[in-house]
Amino acid sequence: MMMKRVYQWGLLAGGLVLAGLAAGGMVRAEETVTEAQPPLPEVALTITDQTGRSHAFRVEVASTPRQQEVGEMFRKEIKPDHGMLFVWPAPQESAMWMRNTFISLDMIFIDDQNRIHAIEEHTTPLSEGIISSHGPVRAVLELPAGTAERLGLVVGNRIVSDALPGGAH
Repeated sequence: MMMKRVYQWGLLAGGLVLAGLAAGGMVRAEETVTEAQPPLPEVALTITDQTGRSHAFRVEVASTPRQQEVGEMFRKEIKPDHGMLFVWPAPQESAMWMRNTFISLDMIFIDDQNRIHAIEEHTTPLSEGIISSHGPVRAVLELPAGTAERLGLVVGNRIVSDALPGGAH
């Protein structure tokens, strides 16, 4: 699942990631991603829907910039009730894409109160189109396409995980 965060202040992506433009003109190029990353550490995550029903998941946590850059790229499947969680250091406008991501996803944008802020269902594999959070979010959860619809997830549903600020409640 190649979901790549595009920083709102202009981090450019596309085979190369250029960073440091605001730091005195210094530029650093990241190495090009050509294969899936190894499985990342997993944590439990629960989404409680509007009826009070809880839906349990096991999610990999992409915690470093490199892990977040690679995300689900080049992976061929995500097991049902599994996913990947991207947690940002502070709430921010998030933009994702599907470059080198072979499987369709549902993207769940999580606000700083650990509630669903927005949902983008059935993303298009390999697309470089930007998928926006439509406002500041603290994290993004990527699930297999169709999960949000199957479970009836909606904006406002509560998300609990030790990986999120505020942890498990």
